[in-house]
Amino acid sequence: MKTYTELQEGVYDPNILKAFFLAGGPGSGKSYVVRKTTGGLGMKVVNSDNAFEKFLKDAGLSLKMPDEEETPRDVVRDRAKAITKSQQKNYVEGRLGLIIDGTGKDYEKIAYQARELQQLGYDTHMIFVNTSLDTALERNANRPRSVKTSIVTKSWKDVQSNIGKFSQFFRRNFVVVDNNDSEEDVMGPVYKQIMHLAKSKVQNGIGLQWIAKELERIKNSSGSGTLGKNRDTRNITRQKIDPEELIKIKKGGFNRFARKTK
Repeated sequence: MKTYTELQEGVYDPNILKAFFLAGGPGSGKSYVVRKTTGGLGMKVVNSDNAFEKFLKDAGLSLKMPDEEETPRDVVRDRAKAITKSQQKNYVEGRLGLIIDGTGKDYEKIAYQARELQQLGYDTHMIFVNTSLDTALERNANRPRSVKTSIVTKSWKDVQSNIGKFSQFFRRNFVVVDNNDSEEDVMGPVYKQIMHLAKSKVQNGIGLQWIAKELERIKNSSGSGTLGKNRDTRNITRQKIDPEELIKIKKGGFNRFARKTK
């Protein structure tokens, strides 16, 4: 029998076949936005940063990303990406809900990944976390793992240049979050918008077919005991119990009855 947790995954996952791409450069505050807008959904986060930071610490490398550690750092980065890729593969096999974290500086890469997921039945979305360059630079400087100012600036410009293309690609599934420092509560409306997208019924026809096949497979393979659902029981001889023996069984004589019927 499957556990409750197992039943929540695969075809029973409430966020099945939903994939949200995150876009935003260093210092945009994507992690904060994810916590505020997707918390409680239970979607699988695909992000190599956590593994990358852990491996950096394990290797005794600095989180400040100095030039002299570039070679060993690249080895660590490749390892983190390989592990994350393997995790994503497992999630996709079960068509689980995904949050794919990235910068969004490479439009073609994200568009390719989104099309692949669509061909597997996913509805694809994007959460674009937007900030000013000054805000991104300030936040990057205050992060435990920071990158060079030149890298932040280039990444910010690359991401900004793609916002129009992402909007055209994802259309009504494209959500922009203004995450500059502001007293205005922008997360409330964004949260409602993302919840609506995440909890809506799957629209992708390929995904609907996959769900139907999985439900049929589960229905056909389900059964109880050793007989199974589809076992032919027409020729099975059932043992008849003498009425007097039945009385003894009800009085607690089952063990004696069992010994006689071995």
